[in-house]
Amino acid sequence: MTADGSALQRPRIAYVTYSTGQFDSRTERMATSAVERGYTVVVYARWEPGLPLESMAAGYRIVRTPAITQLAIPGFRGAGRRRLAAARRQAAVAAAPPSSSEASFARTPVATRHPSTPARTAPPRRGVIDRVPRRFRGTILGAPLRWARATLGRWGRRIVLFPLRPSGWAVALTEVAEPADIWHGMWAPSLPALDRLRRLHGGRTVYDSRDLYVDARGMSGMGAPWRWLIGGLERRWARRCDAVLTVNDGYAAILADRFGIPTPAIVRNTPARYHRPTPPPNLLRDRLGLPAATPIVLYQGGLMSERGIEQGMEAILQVPGAVLVLMGFGSGSEDIVRLARTGRYAGRVATIDPVPPAVLLDWTASSDVMLMAIQPTTLNHRYTTPNKLWEAIAAGVPVVASDLPGMAPIVRETGCGELVDPTDPADIARGIRAILELDATDRAALRARCLAAGETYCWERQSDTLFDLYGRLVEPAGRRVLPYARS
Repeated sequence: MTADGSALQRPRIAYVTYSTGQFDSRTERMATSAVERGYTVVVYARWEPGLPLESMAAGYRIVRTPAITQLAIPGFRGAGRRRLAAARRQAAVAAAPPSSSEASFARTPVATRHPSTPARTAPPRRGVIDRVPRRFRGTILGAPLRWARATLGRWGRRIVLFPLRPSGWAVALTEVAEPADIWHGMWAPSLPALDRLRRLHGGRTVYDSRDLYVDARGMSGMGAPWRWLIGGLERRWARRCDAVLTVNDGYAAILADRFGIPTPAIVRNTPARYHRPTPPPNLLRDRLGLPAATPIVLYQGGLMSERGIEQGMEAILQVPGAVLVLMGFGSGSEDIVRLARTGRYAGRVATIDPVPPAVLLDWTASSDVMLMAIQPTTLNHRYTTPNKLWEAIAAGVPVVASDLPGMAPIVRETGCGELVDPTDPADIARGIRAILELDATDRAALRARCLAAGETYCWERQSDTLFDLYGRLVEPAGRRVLPYARS
C-alpha cells in the first residue's frame, strides 16, 4: 500500500507477436511468468481463419486481429477496412454455436452430401502476361515481358511479406489494443506495431530479436538491394525501441554491430526445470508400436529444408536397429512425410504430429538421442541455439548437433553430446553411434551431465534477466499505476 492507502500495481505488459500465438513457446513462457509475478498481461497476436478473436490462457488474454495488407497502403485503406470488417464477421460467425441443421450437415460425411452442391473453386489468376494483347505474344517482347512479370511478382511478394503485411496488422491492432506500460515485440514483423502502439498509448518498447531476420531462411537469398532495404527498416525501428534483447551471445554481438546499439540483453529460450520421471516416459515407442529395446533418435521442430532432416534420414540407415522419429510441422512437411514413407526408409524413419508445449518434454525424454543437424546455409543458422537444444538438455537426452558457432560452445561446455559435420550423413551417423554404443555406466553419466546443465540453463534463471530489464524500464517496478485517460 502507498501512503495514501491506494494499492500498488505491477506495470501492464503487452506481448506483441506476429504469430497466431498457438505454438509460440517463448511468448507463452514470458506471459505466464509475468502473470505469476503479479503483472497484468495481454498477448496481441495475428488472427487466421478458424481461431477466435479473443481467448484466455493461464491468466492472460490473447487478442488476435487480422493482417490486412491494404491497410498499410494509402489509397487502399478503405478496401482494407472492408476486408478487416469481413474477417471479423467471419471470426464471429465461426465462434457462434451452429444451428441444429448446420451441425447435422457438419456431421455428414463429405461423400454422402448431395452431389448438386459442388465445392467452390477459385477462378484462375490472371497475371500481367495474360493481359498483354495476343499480337505481342511469341514475339521478341515475350521474353522481356515474362522477365518483368517474374521480377515484379518476386519483389511484390517480398514487400508484402515485410513490411506491408506486418504494417497492415499494426494498423488493425491499434483498433483493439489497450494502453500498456511495456510493449514487448517478438520478431521483426512486430516492429511496425511497437512503433504505432507507443505513439498512440505511450509506454516503453522492447524488441525481442529471436533471430537474425535478414539472414533467416527465406531472406538470406535475396539480393543486396532488398537486404539493404529490409535491414535498414529493421535497424531504424529497432533503434527507436527502449531495449533490444535476443536469445544467445552470438546474435547479441551481431545485432549490437548491425544496429549500432549497446550489446542486447540475453534471455535464452530455455524451458522450465523438468523433473525427469523414473523410469522415463516411453511415449514414442508406445505411439509407434516399437519394441522397448529400439533406439530412438528424435528430431522435433519445423519440418522444412535446411534443418538437416534429409541428412539425418540418410544417416539413420547407417545406424543398425535405430529409428529416426520426425515430430513437428512446417512448410516442407508434406514432402518430408512423403519421402519418409518410401521404401528406402521403411521401418527406419517415422513421422508423428507435434504435441502441445505443456507435454513436449515428456515426449523428448522418451528418446535416446536428439538430432539437430541444422545446415550452415545462413548466418542465422550458424549462430542459432534452437529450442530443441535446451529441451533435450532439460529432459536429460544427449544431443547430436551441428559443429557451428552457435551450438558448439554449449555442447562443449556442458558435455551433453556429440558435434558433427551436418552436411555429411556419415559423420552424423558416427555421432549417433558414439552415444548409442556407450555402455550403461557411461550413458548414465552422459544423461547426468545433461540434467545438470538443465539446472543452469532453465527458464527460472532466464526470467530473472527479463524482469530485471522490465524493472529498469519502468521504475520503480512496484509503483502505483494511474488510470489511463483516452483522448
